Amino acid sequence: MSSKKSRNIATILALSGTLTPISGFHKFYVGQYWWGVVYILLSWTPIPQVACAIEGVWYLAQAESDFDRHFNSGKTSVTKSAIAEINHVGSIADAVRQLDSLREEGLISEYEFEQKRRQMLDRIT
Repeated sequence: MSSKKSRNIATILALSGTLTPISGFHKFYVGQYWWGVVYILLSWTPIPQVACAIEGVWYLAQAESDFDRHFNSGKTSVTKSAIAEINHVGSIADAVRQLDSLREEGLISEYEFEQKRRQMLDRIT
């Protein structure tokens, strides 16, 4: 499967593995086929059910971007907040460049430049 994996579906499959006699369907869904086979082979023990419960909670607790990073490598979409962050950093970089030109022209001192530059860079994080 090469389509983008859904965190919600993976969570449902993992948590359903705690209730069904055969576990590991979520591993097949997220593309970890060998682990899916291991879960099926160990289905006569309680180990896969416990692992499914832990992984279901883990999928549920992590952010969508973290899930994408783990299971959708190369398929992540750029969110509006990421675009806003890029624009924010770009505007601060432009402001620092303008501030540097003021320093080079002698309109502000080196100390004033450094103070203002640090204030601007602190706004990025």
